[in-house]
Amino acid sequence: MILVRQVPEPIEFDTQVRKPGKTWLSENADAPRPKALWLPFTQTLADGFQQRCGYAAMLDPTGGTVDHYLSCKNHPHLAYEWNNYRFVSATLNASKQNEDDAVLDPYEVQEGWFEILLPSLQMQVTNSVPAHLRDKAEHTLKRLKLRDGERIIRWRRSWFEMYEKGRLTLEGLAEVAPLIAASVTKRDHKESYGEGAITILEGLEAVR
Repeated sequence: MILVRQVPEPIEFDTQVRKPGKTWLSENADAPRPKALWLPFTQTLADGFQQRCGYAAMLDPTGGTVDHYLSCKNHPHLAYEWNNYRFVSATLNASKQNEDDAVLDPYEVQEGWFEILLPSLQMQVTNSVPAHLRDKAEHTLKRLKLRDGERIIRWRRSWFEMYEKGRLTLEGLAEVAPLIAASVTKRDHKESYGEGAITILEGLEAVR
């Protein structure tokens, strides 16, 4: 997970989604799921997330979906609220289910809270995560299988191998999988300049 700025609500959202959504809810209180009136705005949300899954922090070639951060099951009144939407991979959305705020909100995460280990491509929590959120961060990795789930590792490996084989530049890798790009940069600095350079680099990141 990486820092994601909150995506501004589209001007048409209120008239096209929120208002008709509230009417639908009042008329269909017993429906198992709300009508997906938000679908036409999926692309707007995706653009705000730079097409990357808010949890995996990677471009998903299979596309993404709208996650209700606070689930429709537990918070039906938020089904048509823009500030409750996050752009995520359908696979991770299915893993999250109704965990709601038991997992970290992509809008809550700050730079440097997570990193990818090489060559394993596992994700880990860093010491930058505030102490009061560390357990929540660890739970997020476990619940969403972000640490070392088979699918997520294969997904990371696909981008990593494209870079290693020269089919993707470092700049391109940073666009589709910024956490992997950061780890590659750290690895390359270590190979070129040694451990001392990495310590200095990490110190500068902490200051920033």
